[in-house]
Amino acid sequence: MSTYLPTLKQLQYLVALKEHGHFGKAAEASFVTQSTLSAGVRELETLLGLTLVERTRRVVRFTALGDRIVEKAHRILREAEELAEMARSAGTPLADDLRMSVIPTIAPFLLPKLLPRLRKLYPDLKLYLREETSAVAVEALHHGQVDCVLLALPFAAGDVESAAICEDGLYVAMPKGEPDNPPATISPDLIDESRLLLLVDGHCLKDHALAACNRPELRANASMMGTSLYTLIQMVDNGLGLTLIPQMAVDAGLLKGTEVVARPLNADHASRQIALIWRTNSPRREEFEMLAAAMRELQAE
Repeated sequence: MSTYLPTLKQLQYLVALKEHGHFGKAAEASFVTQSTLSAGVRELETLLGLTLVERTRRVVRFTALGDRIVEKAHRILREAEELAEMARSAGTPLADDLRMSVIPTIAPFLLPKLLPRLRKLYPDLKLYLREETSAVAVEALHHGQVDCVLLALPFAAGDVESAAICEDGLYVAMPKGEPDNPPATISPDLIDESRLLLLVDGHCLKDHALAACNRPELRANASMMGTSLYTLIQMVDNGLGLTLIPQMAVDAGLLKGTEVVARPLNADHASRQIALIWRTNSPRREEFEMLAAAMRELQAE
């Protein structure tokens, strides 16, 4: 076995450089100087006897082997973090740092209600939040950049475990007066595909809404232009069309100050499941299950 092995710090620098594609930005994200990060990557290349990164004035380009080593580095760093987590979890549960990603169609509506009460339940828990779309959040989870993700299922998240929080119904949001007397619930066949506004690609709510409607022509004809639910509601309020929003957004007052009318979607599976997910076999599984149980109880109240 070789006496000289890559250090975790060298691998962290390499991963940061791959993520940011720029020495300066990678150094800033790693809280070191650019020269320190550059020297660390160079030392790693010398140690391995390989060129991992092609450097030019404008471009940082990884070699094919460099990309493969980055993937291996992700796994090594994740295992090292899990080793530290194993030691931490042996103490008092939910009394340390926890990094959680939350998707944008949940974060502004659920967290303001839950976080103050979580702080009372677990005063020593330091919960660091990242708001990002499901695909980005799941990738961060598998790369060890976050510990768990609060998102909506179904979603293809790979090798993870999950704990359900609550069911979140889907509503149809319409301009006031369109139609004059909207029914108590809206069936998918009443939705005008030429007027439907949806979130842009990357937001799983769009896929959940289209799946619940089960009308292929909606996917083909809907306008995918909203970058947030707030943006969509403003467009609906200005008479530009209708959209689909989650019940938690309605309950949180998303429609306040508008003349938008919302009615429950009357369809099979007209809801999404809010869940907490984490990496399979995580040493903090018990903590995540405790956190999910607390969220479930607080949400039920």
